[in-house]
Amino acid sequence: MTSDSRPIFKVVALQLVIVTAFALLAWIWAGSGKAWSAAYGGAVAVIGSLMYAMFVTRGSNDPKVVFRSHVRAEVMKIFATVVLFIVALVLFQSASWLWLILGFAVATLAYWFSLLAV
Repeated sequence: MTSDSRPIFKVVALQLVIVTAFALLAWIWAGSGKAWSAAYGGAVAVIGSLMYAMFVTRGSNDPKVVFRSHVRAEVMKIFATVVLFIVALVLFQSASWLWLILGFAVATLAYWFSLLAV
């Protein structure tokens, strides 16, 4: 990992903080079941972002290698997201899908806004 790759991990950390705050607010507003759904949805996005960060911070000065690593990271992020949503479908049948999707959406928006803050 290079010294200039740390900001991407700060983005993921900030995303996690925002998701946690959203899940706590969901718990206050809607109860624990919906809060866990929001937390799971947010966790799907955070896990994908963390995977992406880990793939792209391997470090290289070759533009082709950097481009390929970003493409691979994005493909793995999408794959992980799909798998985690399938896991939710199968194992988390009592989930509130509205809150799960809201948690995912908040986490995704948090990622983009965190990029502006870091």
